[in-house]
Amino acid sequence: MGKSIKKINNQLKEKVMKKKIGFIGLGTMGFPMAVNLKKAGFEVIGYDAFRGVYQKAESAGITMVGTLNEVAQQADEAIISMVRDYDQNVAVIFGEAGLLTAHTKGKTIIVMSTLDPDSMNELGKKVEEESELQLISAAVSGGASGAEAGTLSIMTSGPAEIVKSFQYYFDAIGSKTFYYGDKPGNSQVAKLVNNMILGINMNAVAEGLKLGNHYNLPQTEILNLLKVSTGDSWVVRNWDDVSQWTADTALAVLLKDLKSTFGEGLKHTIALPFNALSSTQLFDAMGKEKPQA
Repeated sequence: MGKSIKKINNQLKEKVMKKKIGFIGLGTMGFPMAVNLKKAGFEVIGYDAFRGVYQKAESAGITMVGTLNEVAQQADEAIISMVRDYDQNVAVIFGEAGLLTAHTKGKTIIVMSTLDPDSMNELGKKVEEESELQLISAAVSGGASGAEAGTLSIMTSGPAEIVKSFQYYFDAIGSKTFYYGDKPGNSQVAKLVNNMILGINMNAVAEGLKLGNHYNLPQTEILNLLKVSTGDSWVVRNWDDVSQWTADTALAVLLKDLKSTFGEGLKHTIALPFNALSSTQLFDAMGKEKPQA
């Protein structure tokens, strides 16, 4: 009996691992996420507007296609969208050459972009009303290093049965998955909370190191102190990487999230003074030049 159950489980696992999953947006985060899905045994059907990534992706075993229509046609049950913002997601799904041109039914779009909560809810409603597809949200945290290591934290929301049914995809790209309810925008609230705290912490660490530097204290020893004291945090333990974030990559994305959080506070009359300060001081604290407006 035990051997029969084990055989059935192995057959189910083999069936799952043969699935084809669509992946749109193979940038700094998306590329290593797609690679980890491939390493887990899934066939990844990839698409990116930047054709320069195609050779690199194909060398990693990802099946790259030339149109979004092909992604929608070839994916078995789900398509991950890892593009930058709401407008890009709308274009990917509803554009003249978007996913809906394939006229497929019953498949799920997993939006892993970071949007503001209202925009994500609006996108979910638009997909529900104007297509025969489904949408769930699965925001991620952990940065490029977490994407490469497959240790991302994944914040999900949407119909519980759909989210649960895709756990094997989440396990391939992350180490922790959290569920925040039926509304797609809920996971985006969780992501904004995380990034708000990250931004505040980055400002705090940068200012602390600035004070230490004024007195010629060795930065390495300050960081060593913080790692074993009450000032410890993820930012402290990853400062070598965090301090290298630039104005046109990770810092710009974080600033976008801090501004979104500030907007949510204003909209719902929630005082978030530290977030507001972090939004204006982020580049100064990090000693980085502000991006051009």
